[in-house]
Amino acid sequence: MPDKITNIMIVGVGGQGSLLASKLLGQVLLDRGYDVKVSEVHGMSQRGGSVVTYVRFGSKVYSPIVDRGEADFIVSFELLEAARYAEYLAPDGRIVTNTQQVDPMPVITGAAAYPDDLVKKMQNLGIKVDALDCLSLAEQAGTAKAVNIVLMGHLSKYFDFPESEWTAALEKIVPAKFLDVNKKAFALGKR
Repeated sequence: MPDKITNIMIVGVGGQGSLLASKLLGQVLLDRGYDVKVSEVHGMSQRGGSVVTYVRFGSKVYSPIVDRGEADFIVSFELLEAARYAEYLAPDGRIVTNTQQVDPMPVITGAAAYPDDLVKKMQNLGIKVDALDCLSLAEQAGTAKAVNIVLMGHLSKYFDFPESEWTAALEKIVPAKFLDVNKKAFALGKR
């Protein structure tokens, strides 16, 4: 097991399922024998505000917090959240993001406009961005609520873990009645 600690930030808007996503990721890593620290930093989650979860793993992890410039991956449920946390990305890090746009309060009230071409703007800054329409894939799997699992499926491409391990973790944390749709969502995200 490598000594290097891998830092992942999961960012989104309250109610998008980022906590289940971090739980799935944490379960896969624990099952592989890593020391894992997960820290849930709740924003105004019940009001559609920003929510951040840190997942750190390696042979020994002492702190659950990811500082600016340290994230190997930022997994984002929403484009503006990806841009908001980009400064946390390590120089060789990558943003894996859903292309969905959720208007923040200033946009809803008309005080600001949602920025155009965020993926292109981040790429122009030299940021590696892997953007996918996770909402369409979740709906294809059977429910818009599975965006989180589509996103985890997409992230899984960057890890050399067999899909069976992700499936086993899903089986541990997802209620049986939602398992099939979540397995389908994961597979669509991975493809």
